[in-house]
This record gives sequence, structure tokens and C-alpha cells, in this order.
Amino acid sequence: MTKDIRGQKHTDKSGAPQAKPQMHHGPAAPSWPHASSHEPRRYKAAGTARVYGAPGKPTQPHRKDAGVSRPAKLHVPLPVGGSKASGVVSLKKSKFTVSSGGHTGHSHIPLIVLCALVVLIGAGVGWMCFLRPVHITVNDQAKQVRIGTSLDKYLADNNYFDAQPGKLLSVGGNVIDERGGDRCAVSVNGQEVKLSDAPSFKLEDGNTVTVGNGADATEEHSEETVTMAPGIQMEKGGAIQFVSQWGKAGKKKVWHGKTSGETVDKEVVQEATDMKIASLTPKPSDGGKYIALTFDDGPSPYTQQILDILAQKGVHATFYNLGNQAGKSPSLTKAVLDGGHELASHTNKHQNLPTLGKDDLRSEITSAFDALEKASGKRLQMIRAPYGAFTDTEWARSADLISCNVLWNIDTLDWKRPGAAAITDMVLSHAFNGSIVLMHDGGGDRSQDIEALPHIIDKLKAQGYTFLTVSELMAKDSRFPKDVVKGTVSMPKDAVLPEK
Repeated sequence: MTKDIRGQKHTDKSGAPQAKPQMHHGPAAPSWPHASSHEPRRYKAAGTARVYGAPGKPTQPHRKDAGVSRPAKLHVPLPVGGSKASGVVSLKKSKFTVSSGGHTGHSHIPLIVLCALVVLIGAGVGWMCFLRPVHITVNDQAKQVRIGTSLDKYLADNNYFDAQPGKLLSVGGNVIDERGGDRCAVSVNGQEVKLSDAPSFKLEDGNTVTVGNGADATEEHSEETVTMAPGIQMEKGGAIQFVSQWGKAGKKKVWHGKTSGETVDKEVVQEATDMKIASLTPKPSDGGKYIALTFDDGPSPYTQQILDILAQKGVHATFYNLGNQAGKSPSLTKAVLDGGHELASHTNKHQNLPTLGKDDLRSEITSAFDALEKASGKRLQMIRAPYGAFTDTEWARSADLISCNVLWNIDTLDWKRPGAAAITDMVLSHAFNGSIVLMHDGGGDRSQDIEALPHIIDKLKAQGYTFLTVSELMAKDSRFPKDVVKGTVSMPKDAVLPEK
């Protein structure tokens, strides 16, 4: 076997010395057109190895047995591991065969080993960090999941462990979508995890996961801070009603549902101050005995007769005139004031006020005041609501128009025409200090009132009573504010009416 180690002698099979083939590692020789006829031809084999010979001539043998026909062999450096080592190239029938030379790339073995080690370490790290399974517990059942799996993906891949989604509700609490709420409720190691955080939450070894039904969700909405009207608190039981505390606005947050279109109150930012309506029966505190006679539904043809009786007895009373009647008999309306009596409103057309809307209510009140002012020359504030019907709704809608609403303690039921004696007895049997008597000077036949009135006055005087107007009666009780007594009530600038 021929063996070639760079720098050693070459021998043939007989042991005779053989010339060492030339090895060329320099730049490539010029192409044939520029070479001389004696320049050896170059055949490339195995990279940079070259065989020299004259063109058109057989390669000159360098051994003594050159005449023997045998395959040509060429020692060439072979690349191993990115370097070069020597080897033998055999040329036979225009084919090249290469055998390994005496030297191999031993110096490259550590590099190969290192690369393999790096690959193995990298594979191990990748497995540990990205591929290995971790053990978790889901709803008390042991599970395995690839490390680094997001909670969101794990839930979706397992159909949320059969948890039922919540409902989508409107801002008012009505159902918009039976399955439009949170998809599920989930906690890890006892701590709630929001579904919005689930995509970034990575499951780890030992996690305890609890999955339950989703919570109901509220539709998308906008929020607005608005003025909050005051409420109203109304006392009952007394004969005279008036505003004891004016209402003031507050602030609140409201939600406007984008899907439902609903608007609801959500939070009070600043509490409102409620309006308060007092309801008192006068209690004179000076030791005297006082009573007030009142007449409704005039003026009428009976009004002047009643005024004459009162004048004869030296008694003052309060007349609650209707606006439309005052317009028909302005002289009688003025005669009430001229006689020293008190004039007040019984509204314009004697309508049942709780049946009216806000605008109609205010019109019924103001139109009566306008008519009475035109007839008498005086702007009034006191009213007596027809049938005594004046609820918190009417106060909320018109408190800025009136000073007080006057009811009664003694109803003579004269409108039933029970007879003069029955009317007289009704008053005498129910009279007390601070009482208010209800009679009529209009709205029908009032002849029984005219017959009974002198007897009522005489017998009450005999019992020690003094007859006052309603305002005079209120003045005997310090619980009534002065502006209510005088009829000069004005709503404060910072006050607002309740919304009803």
C-alpha cells in the first residue's frame, strides 16, 4: 500500500524510490491560451490537488517500473472539519477515488464535541422551559399541562370546564343576552384572576385552579354627573300647610346604557336638601280664645248679605274667592277688603288640583291670583285648595307661587243644606281655641248659612271667643313664620323645587 505523508519519500511495491508528486496550493495557473506548449496540464481533483503533465502527452512516470500499467495515484490534501489533511486520489478509467491519508483532523474533535454538548444543553433547557409538563389541580382534579401555557388558552382548550357564562344586563338590571356576561369565574391558589389578565397568566407547577360559572356583566355605558333635585317631606294633620324648609339641589352620577338606552341613577355625589312642608293648627299662646270663620266659592249674590251680618256683629272673617267669579263680580271682591276682611284664593275654576298636570296646576293658581289682583288691587299668596286636595306633588310643583294652603278644623257641611240649626250646632259643638270654621258664600243656595251665622257669632261670643282672620290667628302662634303670616313668601335664589 502506498503511503504518503507530506515530507516523506515515496516508494513503489518493489521498494524503489519514487519522485514525490508536486502539490500546488498557490494561485491557479494561467489558462491554456497563455501557457507554453511545455507547461503541464492541470487536472483538479478533491479541491486543490493538481496532476502535472504536458498537454497531449502521457504523464511522465517517476518510478523505475513506469512501463507497468497500473492506476495512477495522487496524494492530495483533503478537507476534514474545515481544515486540510493528506490523502490519496486514484485515477482509473477517468474516475477518481479518494482514500484517507495518514493524518486526520484530531485537532477538530473537541470542537465537534463542544457543539454536540451545546446542542444537548440547549435541548435540555428548551425542554425544561418550554416543553416539559407541569402538574396542576383543576376543580380538585389532577391535571398536566405544558409549562408556560396561558390560563386563557388552557380554559378555552378545555371548554372552560363546563362553566356556564353569566348574563349581560342593562344598566337598569334587565337581561340583554342570556350568555353575554363573563365566560367563567376563575381563581388560582385562592386568588381571583380577571379574565382580562388570563392571556398573560402562565400556569406553573403546583397551581390550584378553581373554575366556576361566570358572573353577570353590565352593558357598556357612559357616565354623567347631573343635578339632583331635592325630595319632599310633608307633615299631615294640621289645618295650615306651608314650606318650613326649602329644597336645595344635589349632584349624582347617572349611567346611560349604550345598548338598552336606559338611564339610571348610580351614585350620589352631593346630597340634596329636601323640601319640608309643615302642617300646623294654630295654638294661640296669649291666653285668649280665638276662632276664624271662613267662606268659600264666592263672590255670589249671598256674599253681600254675609258681609252685612259680619259688619253688624263687628266680626272679621276670611273669604276664599274663585278667580273666575271675582272677574264677574269685582266690586264684591273689593268689598271684602273694604270691610276689613281677609281675601284669599280658592283657585280659578275650582278644579281638583291633583288631577292636573304641572303646567295646568300652575296656571290654575296664577290665573286666580291675577283675577283677584285685578279686582281688588292686591296680590295674594294664600290659597285654599278645592276639596282640601293639595298633596306633596302639588307642593313640589307650585310651592314658589303660594304662602300657605289653609284647610279647616270644623266642617259645617252646609253644602248638604242640613238646616240652619244643624249648621249652628256643628260649629258650637266642635269649637276650640285656634279652630277654623268652613262655610260657603257661593256655589249654591247659601240661605241656611245666612240664617245660622248670627246665632253662631252670638253664642261663640258668649263663650268668650274672639273672631280673627286666618292670618291674625297664625300671628298668635310663633311657630308660623312671619312671611307666611304676611303673605310675602319668596323662594330663595339657591333653592329648587322637587321634581314631581
